Amino acid sequence: MWTTARIRQVFLDFFKEKGHLIVPSAPLVNKNDPTLFFVNAGMNPFKDVFMGFKEPPAPRVADTQKCLRVSGKHNDLEEVGHDTYHHTFFEMLGNWSFGDYFKAEAIEWAWELLTQVYQIPAERLYITIFGGDEEWGLPRDEEAYRIWLKYVPPERIRFFGRKDNFWEMGDTGPCGPCTEIHIDLRPEPEGSAASLINTGNPLVIEIWNLVFIQYNRRSDGSLEPLPMKSVDTGMGLERLAMVLQGKTSTYDIDIFHALRSAVEAHTKRHYGKDHLTDVAIRVVCDHIRALGFAIADGQVPSNVGAGYVLRRLLRRAVRYGYQFLGQHEPFLYTLIPLLADLYADIFPELKAQVETVQRIIAGEEESFLRTLGRGMARLESFLSQHKGTIIPGEVAFELYDTYGFPLDLTQLIARERGLSVDVEGYERALAAQKARSRQATHRSVGDWLEIEEGAHSYFVGYDAYEARVRIIRMRQVEDAKGRHYHVVLDKTPFYPEGGGQVSDTGYLRQDKERIDVLHVYREQDSIIHVLSALPENPEGEWYAAIDISRRMATSQHHTATHLLHAALREVLGAHVRQSGSLVAPDRLRFDFTHPQRLTPEELSLIERIVNDKIEAALPRREYRDLPYEAAIAKGALAFFGEKYGEKVRMIEFGGKFSRELCGGTHVANTLELRYFKILNESASAAGVRRIEAITGNAYFRWVQSRLEEQERLRHMLKNPPHLSAAVEKLLAEKAELESREKVWLRLYAQLLLQQWSERETYLEEVKLPEGVALRELLQVLQQLRPMATFILLAAEQGGFAVGVAAPHEANVLLGRICDSLGGRGGGQAKLAVGKLPSLTEPLSRIAALVFSPTQSLS
Repeated sequence: MWTTARIRQVFLDFFKEKGHLIVPSAPLVNKNDPTLFFVNAGMNPFKDVFMGFKEPPAPRVADTQKCLRVSGKHNDLEEVGHDTYHHTFFEMLGNWSFGDYFKAEAIEWAWELLTQVYQIPAERLYITIFGGDEEWGLPRDEEAYRIWLKYVPPERIRFFGRKDNFWEMGDTGPCGPCTEIHIDLRPEPEGSAASLINTGNPLVIEIWNLVFIQYNRRSDGSLEPLPMKSVDTGMGLERLAMVLQGKTSTYDIDIFHALRSAVEAHTKRHYGKDHLTDVAIRVVCDHIRALGFAIADGQVPSNVGAGYVLRRLLRRAVRYGYQFLGQHEPFLYTLIPLLADLYADIFPELKAQVETVQRIIAGEEESFLRTLGRGMARLESFLSQHKGTIIPGEVAFELYDTYGFPLDLTQLIARERGLSVDVEGYERALAAQKARSRQATHRSVGDWLEIEEGAHSYFVGYDAYEARVRIIRMRQVEDAKGRHYHVVLDKTPFYPEGGGQVSDTGYLRQDKERIDVLHVYREQDSIIHVLSALPENPEGEWYAAIDISRRMATSQHHTATHLLHAALREVLGAHVRQSGSLVAPDRLRFDFTHPQRLTPEELSLIERIVNDKIEAALPRREYRDLPYEAAIAKGALAFFGEKYGEKVRMIEFGGKFSRELCGGTHVANTLELRYFKILNESASAAGVRRIEAITGNAYFRWVQSRLEEQERLRHMLKNPPHLSAAVEKLLAEKAELESREKVWLRLYAQLLLQQWSERETYLEEVKLPEGVALRELLQVLQQLRPMATFILLAAEQGGFAVGVAAPHEANVLLGRICDSLGGRGGGQAKLAVGKLPSLTEPLSRIAALVFSPTQSLS
């Protein structure tokens, strides 16, 4: 049987026999390309090779690459689950030629593999070729057509335009004509399928794209030839498995069948019985793959960047499970062990982190399910006072934007109440938000201006703080923050932001011209220096110098991060893994996998271990160009999601105590840190904890600020001889006053109840004594009359304080009042408080909302 694993291995073996180097998949998280959050095509890791900025690992390369398409130009997200072949996560089988073979060999081998090795019937295959473009001045690809005629009759070959047969990875960059191989999967074909190609027919689909990369798209839209002609092919493994396993949906192949069965067993819902159930199961099976592998590669869900994309994916899966599979408790995380087993041989990184990935996903599920619950309360609050038959589009959009409600869920609830939703209003609000987002993220990138030829971006900053350099190329960039200028140098002492460490800053100088270097980062294998101004004369030699004090302080915090990581693993266990970090001159932030809050005793022990290592004056041992396997054999920590070459850099402090693969900068001896202090420990994400700490001069500045604060406190307390005793006395006096206040407040509440006639619902305006909050009075009244409902108003500057205490749904009742009278507030089911603007006759207006016409206020 053609299992997915066998299909993958046969592909790799075939191209290995054709002289290709088989390389491992790059991490899914794309860390060195600011234009992409995730790798979305097999060629992404080779972008700099195609641009001529980097040497390829070999002239011929093949691999299977983990890919994720959820945003940007290749956005398949909204189609996923609704058809039978789109996915977010997928494997891309690919072979590449970097200036070696071109169209003839690429086409010949593709045909050989499909028809002779995989034994796909040749008569089922159709070909598309680039048909040219007058606007671009490009003719149709006659070369590819002549080659294909050796294997395929002309009636099974079709020409298409730029939309279908000219491949581009973005608005700028490498591109070229492509030829695609399509397959006819109709069970009993009636005539040719040529007219069905590229029409969206699910049984006539593309399975392999052969891209002939020979142009570079410039920012002005023009095309220029690349230094070398290359081949980039991509074939979705899932689609190929569908063909070879005789299926008509990728969701029916062996990998998905296993996941689908697990979902069916957990939800007690069966695939193939109901359309919406089927869509939900497909969404869950697809999204759990994307989530599992992205988290295993080091990206946790969050509210920004790539983390936000993952959070959207997870919440989409939870919504479908909630709405169509009856899952109101976390369940996605239960699929991770099975997913890890299915891919253990090819992507072992997930298998190695099953429990961590499960904790993160389960925590995110719990959080979002609570948010959905709050959204339901918000919708119920609105519907309870809504008089019309149409839910406004703005309300539907608020439910989507704030609480994660998809439009169809709001429509479903509306239909149950005999209502409808203003879809056009919703679409307008959504479009306005997208327009704001586009404006905020707009970025115009100019073309690189080549100044000199030669090698570039050689980092000398481990050994030098300054260097004589030459500018290789430069460009202009405009974004929401203004205009910036980028240069790439032949060599540089500037550390580029990476591995959590902030970049160096400094300046470039030539004669009397000095330009500040504001930021430095990597873009693929180029080190980009962001300058404050454009060099007047970029040619010639420049003097580059970093801010040494900033580098030294940053290095102290990076070394402290390594010591902290080692101490955490020693105290908490080997499950602790770095999940993110910030290394700055004034602080460090370290995120790590751990299921619960650290105790004060654990934090104290971790801090003591780090300070013991500082006091021990451990020298830094640095191993450069160490073979990766040798570093791992020495016990070095390597991080999932990082892409390591054959040679790595290992940093060691205290022998086995701390050994990590690291490209960052460090102190020569731990004694340079002087002292280490943990400032805070908190939750960063589900299953991930965060420690914030300081060391070096940052610690002493912190101590100085605390001493100054202590002196201010002494002055306020009239310089007592013993400060802590004076504070304790104040706290005791405060506690005594609060105790008396509670007694008085209870008496005051009893007096109010005597003045008010007894009833189920009290609507009153009260005068609050100075220092008493409305919430406190409501709590006492609720204790005295637990089954009554109290709605109280108290005048305050600029309006009224309003509060509700009730046996249940106090927050819903307060929401109705605030929504109707222009107020705001919130709370729990038994107690909720808020504020109202200045109103005339507020009690009467609230009474009209709360009571029916037949009810009395007395």
